[in-house]
Amino acid sequence: MIRQQFKINFSYPVFFVDSFFDREKNKEDIFAQCGIQAGSKFLFVIDNAVVGTDLDLVNRIENYFKNSPYKLATARMIVGGGETAKNDFGVLQNILSAIDENKMDRHSYVVAIGGGAVLDVVGFAAAISHRGIRHIRFPSTVLSQNDSGVGVKNGINYFGKKNFLGTFAPPFAVINDCSFLKTLDDRDFRCGIAEAIKVALVKDADFFDFIEKHADELNNRDEKIIKQLIYVCASMHLQHIASVDPFEQGSSRPLDYGHWSAHKIEQLSKYEIRHGEAVVIGMCLDAVYSNLIGKLSEKELLRLINLSEKLNFKLFANEMENNLLEGLQEFREHLGGELTIMLLEKIGKGIEVHEVHEQLMMNAVGFLKNFKS
Repeated sequence: MIRQQFKINFSYPVFFVDSFFDREKNKEDIFAQCGIQAGSKFLFVIDNAVVGTDLDLVNRIENYFKNSPYKLATARMIVGGGETAKNDFGVLQNILSAIDENKMDRHSYVVAIGGGAVLDVVGFAAAISHRGIRHIRFPSTVLSQNDSGVGVKNGINYFGKKNFLGTFAPPFAVINDCSFLKTLDDRDFRCGIAEAIKVALVKDADFFDFIEKHADELNNRDEKIIKQLIYVCASMHLQHIASVDPFEQGSSRPLDYGHWSAHKIEQLSKYEIRHGEAVVIGMCLDAVYSNLIGKLSEKELLRLINLSEKLNFKLFANEMENNLLEGLQEFREHLGGELTIMLLEKIGKGIEVHEVHEQLMMNAVGFLKNFKS
């Protein structure tokens, strides 16, 4: 037997900037700081939700490259955002065609500007083209700037299942440009706060206190507070990836707290319920269940529920009464083995369990349906 063994170190920067493509505000060449060579070619794929509210974006990108040592591919793809991008295989095919037609190679850069769904599908296209083209992300939502956009996962939905096709492929760089947050409507802005609550619940009680304390400012889209929230949440997400199981070879996914039901709720609603909204429902559901099995105190359960309501999230969706528990099996399959979900012992401390009492979980659904604050 010959046992092959080698190690690869992954490293990528996450920048926090304002108005990246405005030369007056950003005179530094961040691409050069990333080690990108002069003459390198860039292909941009942009979420139509961003372009629709930032009509001058394409012009700013073109002007940026006119005064730079880099090349801009002739095509600028505008793709539909949201979960539709991950459900429509044609979106992936069109991106792959653009990569081919523009002769992008492993020394080129495929750049995605958009929310988490667009980042997922563009990252997947880059990862499978030529066995991996360098990929740069410009997350445009709170959700993608503090969570999915800084991570190492890409994928699309297939067979009606969330992220059935995908890769673990770290980006070349992530650029969190806070100016893109101004393109969001209130619903999308609020959705991003869900993942910050999630990280706080399983990892940092002080961060949960921060979110509670500043709920009103978050509702009012206070720029200083949202920047703090994104930075802390992204930092904790990156620390988790580096220190635990970056490519999820094990069965534990603590950063997916509340997600087994969230994914199913999204699917059952035909994605009318957005990811952040479903995650809040999923977190509250698992918190109620944690309380019912004696793990989480009622006081701490109510803190989560009250914060969720204060941030204008719903606690219940009608879809929860139809085949919700199928999500447990799908989640187990997604992990590739034993069911492992995260519950709460207290705010800031999660605990793994490998089985779920189905009737108690449905009791938790009933609790949220009938809850009156």
